[in-house]
Amino acid sequence: MKVLIFEYITGGGFNKQELPDALTREGRLMLQALLENFFEINGIELLVMLDYRLVGALRLGNAGIATINPEHDSHEEFARLARQCDAAWPIAPEFDGILEGLCRAVEQDTLLLTSAAEAVAITGNKLLTYQHLVRHHIATVPTELLSEAGFYPGEWMIKSIDGAGCSKSYLITDQQAFDAALRQSGQFIIQPHLNGKKTSLSCLFKQGRAWLLSVNLQRFKIVDRQYQLLAIIVNHNPDSGLYQSLADNIARAFPDLWGYAGIDLIETAEQTLVLEINPRLTTSFAGIHDALGINVAEQVLRLPDGEPDIKAIDKQSISIRVNQYDADA
Repeated sequence: MKVLIFEYITGGGFNKQELPDALTREGRLMLQALLENFFEINGIELLVMLDYRLVGALRLGNAGIATINPEHDSHEEFARLARQCDAAWPIAPEFDGILEGLCRAVEQDTLLLTSAAEAVAITGNKLLTYQHLVRHHIATVPTELLSEAGFYPGEWMIKSIDGAGCSKSYLITDQQAFDAALRQSGQFIIQPHLNGKKTSLSCLFKQGRAWLLSVNLQRFKIVDRQYQLLAIIVNHNPDSGLYQSLADNIARAFPDLWGYAGIDLIETAEQTLVLEINPRLTTSFAGIHDALGINVAEQVLRLPDGEPDIKAIDKQSISIRVNQYDADA
């Protein structure tokens, strides 16, 4: 099987502009971990798209390299190269419809090793995700369009409706900041700022079923009114049944989720709330193999014809340092 891997940030998605530091660090973590997964699988021929500035910066083994230079259109190159392969695995942010477009461009002709474009269209939009969760009676953080909201005293999060990670996400506490947010270009949503433990689930999905891989703890720091992800502790605590049950409910609510996806949660003293659904590899993925001995790529390759066979070999917590800020501050 010939597999094309396109991690958007490291693979040329920013080939005409400066590479964003934080997203590049996380992209490299995910890409290297995915490559290491595939290196353990027999019969796989890898083709990796790589930004011209990062040639030589990753351990690529025997993988073929498709260098993306400034003159290339990375989306067109992805579609062209995917037609030459048996399967394609895009890892891309949801903003500006990037991930949805990549999936849509190849899913009719090539085996897509991620969720289909229709699933990305819903989960990549924070308001649609909220509305869908509410319809299926899954506890989530109240969300509305910023343009239709009024300011009330308290702490609020302003987020781009399709932002990835902490980008275009701000904590506001007063009318002046609210009015400034209204003047920004683009669509934004507003949510109450909730205090609680920030966890995530790493899961596999297929046709309304879910397999929980790990429960992860996310550590953040607020810098200039923005959350900055500092570190992730993968396999932070075992599941008592709560998290698998939540993953099952999400799978039934979003039956088009397929392959690996990450679920961001906020756990307050009263309840566990779904914050986001990421229909792609997440940074937590980079620690799963070391924490549990599970080869996620191998399990994803089992999905087209059957079910994953998940057997944890090692059971430990793995800390992934993400940001340059002091994680102990």
